Amino acid sequence: MTDSPLQTADRGAVRIITIDRPDKLNALDSATIDALHAAADAAAADPSVRAVVLTGAGPKAFVAGADIGEMAGLTPAQGRDFALRGQRMMRRFERLPKPVIAMVNGFALGGGLELAMSCHLRIAADTAKLGQPEINLGLIPGFGGTQRLLRLAGRAAALELCLAGAPIDAARALQLGLVNRVVPAAELEAETVKLAAQLASAAPLALRGILDCINVGGEAGIEEGLEYEAAQFGLVFSTDDMREGTDAFLGKRKPTFHGR
Repeated sequence: MTDSPLQTADRGAVRIITIDRPDKLNALDSATIDALHAAADAAAADPSVRAVVLTGAGPKAFVAGADIGEMAGLTPAQGRDFALRGQRMMRRFERLPKPVIAMVNGFALGGGLELAMSCHLRIAADTAKLGQPEINLGLIPGFGGTQRLLRLAGRAAALELCLAGAPIDAARALQLGLVNRVVPAAELEAETVKLAAQLASAAPLALRGILDCINVGGEAGIEEGLEYEAAQFGLVFSTDDMREGTDAFLGKRKPTFHGR
């Protein structure tokens, strides 16, 4: 649909989802949040998709934040509902059983950083800027920023970014663990798609098991996390992919995984 806030394209087993509101710096309004949630559902349900790349249209922004024009007139109850709407969408990406990579091509501010943090991996252009500037509007992060910053970068970094409200560059984000890699802007798409293709060629059920274990372990105690990991480890022994991978290793050949 021409009026969709998203564009999707498949490159082999990699689905690229692009937030297509460059005139608004790809800001997240309700329609875009709902479209992203639907896109996550579609990627999860499509067996031909094995990895997802999420990015923003245009050279300036990944996502520059939530749509301030839409938020400005909300009542307290509507504000809470808007926050929950965004949180549910981002939780959907975080819980996707396939790896999701944020390709951070410019500003990732407010809701943009929150969206990037809900992805499993983040690759940033060296020109990118990241931050939680809500304090400058008399607001606080509402799509999970305080919670994911705390878990990804620690208490000190979470307090610095949220209280000061100043954006940081990609190099500082890498130091803090907010992004996994920083690459020259001209190489961002190629490097991101290369990584996504690598993940897409891996054993899908093992990928899912790893994602599940890290998600569960991040929200549980060490004993519960270890027990869950052992259970998932046992489950993969029932898969054809495990037999293919071990046979290929012993036979000194490249494995071909089918997600069975």
